[in-house]
Amino acid sequence: MSLAESSSPSAPFFSDDNETEGSGEPGSALAGEEPASGVTNRRAYFTVTVLCYVNLLNYMDRFTVAGVLPDIEHFFGIDDGKSGLLQTVFICSYMFLAPVFGYLGDRYNRKLIMCGGISFWALVTLASSYTPKGYFWALLLTRGLVGVGEASYSTIAPTIIADLFVNEKRTKMLSIFYFAIPVGSGLGYIVGSRVDSVAQDWHWALRVTPGLGLLAVLLLLFVVKEPRRGAIEARPEHSLHRTSWAADIQALSKNPSFILSTLGFTAVAFVTGSLALWAPAFLFRAAVFTGEKKPCFSGTCDNSDSLYFGIITCVTGVLGVASGVAISTWLRTRTPRADPLVCAAGLLLAAPFLYLAIVFAQASTIATYVFIFFGETFLSMNWAIVADILLYVVVPTRRSTAEAFQIVISHLLGDAGSPYLIGVVSDHLRQADSYLWQFRSLQLSLLLCAFVGVVGGAFFLATALFIERDRKLAQSYTHSGDEPIVVPKRGRSTKVPVSSVLI
Repeated sequence: MSLAESSSPSAPFFSDDNETEGSGEPGSALAGEEPASGVTNRRAYFTVTVLCYVNLLNYMDRFTVAGVLPDIEHFFGIDDGKSGLLQTVFICSYMFLAPVFGYLGDRYNRKLIMCGGISFWALVTLASSYTPKGYFWALLLTRGLVGVGEASYSTIAPTIIADLFVNEKRTKMLSIFYFAIPVGSGLGYIVGSRVDSVAQDWHWALRVTPGLGLLAVLLLLFVVKEPRRGAIEARPEHSLHRTSWAADIQALSKNPSFILSTLGFTAVAFVTGSLALWAPAFLFRAAVFTGEKKPCFSGTCDNSDSLYFGIITCVTGVLGVASGVAISTWLRTRTPRADPLVCAAGLLLAAPFLYLAIVFAQASTIATYVFIFFGETFLSMNWAIVADILLYVVVPTRRSTAEAFQIVISHLLGDAGSPYLIGVVSDHLRQADSYLWQFRSLQLSLLLCAFVGVVGGAFFLATALFIERDRKLAQSYTHSGDEPIVVPKRGRSTKVPVSSVLI
């Protein structure tokens, strides 16, 4: 199969010949007709299921390392700054490759791009599990290469869902898709800590997801079918001609709803990235400080905090995403600004609970977990809504590029540097190599998360000022008269403004 898109890519595992269901949305088929997207209703739901599985797997792998971080620190003898690099190198690789896959995803077969990226990710993840002592740089290198797989997937998968569903059904499908982020993250902590405890070796924790990744590739190849871009929105791709990458970026930079919501999501990424890597280690140090646990000197460390934090992450993720979508859906009947307002409320409510969780860690473990529960629930309200905002304020032929741009900004200023920043600040605040200062320095550095959460809420409030206008502009988008068209010149094509060839 060619990498370039065909008008109707096939998926041999399911046959569409006898399927006549429509999607129930604008642009769907009547009985006996092919749906506008080129994908039948049944296959569309199978596609979302496969994409959710891969999304869950990606986040499960990402946070397996965080689940066994105390063992990795002990194994390599590294400080907080170097520990933070494990997340930072992965995010940086993911971030810088996202625009490449965004460009490809707007122009070529998205299914094949995802298959290639995930196959590479599975092999590199398996290789990282064989890192010997004294070769921490090799673990950093392989974790950085893991970002290739997620970049190939995260920029493309939401755009496929957008080409299968519209309106409220799209929001529901995206909410299901983004359930996989907190659930997968939680499973990463749970599986990582449990496998580590059973095998008495953290390396085995990294050997769970590669096999599941190869299964994901097979599902993508034989179940998923490439939909037609924008066709289900009654705006077929041939009527929305692709512009150059530079023109796409210029248009996105002039879209205030997209820019402001991206900055708000950057705050979400900063906070979740910091907590994802450091929360289990912080809870372990708090337990050592209060005398509830013994320090980790030899053998496998006590990773029960990773297990508990993983369970909380799964539960709060489901509650947060579901409640965010439900509240947004209800509020849309009263105001077109519902989505950014719900995102702002989620961040502004999460900030005080996270602050209390960090402060109470030295006094009550139960209170800390309760505050983390509420803080993560409010934080998770953003995931599906932010994705939906991007899809309805950006035209279909620019969505993969917009996803990539949002990934670059949110990770560059968010979770690419936040784990490392928290670790470096912790190292600089530590005044002595004691249990007290190991806990206290990390506690003080994590307080940055509450402040960033408030700033993110302000960006979403600003988004609410522009959201209605930008949505209408995207829905009524047509090429302007001064956009370049292709005119033959001596057997070759060249781009000139429309105004220069009009009579």
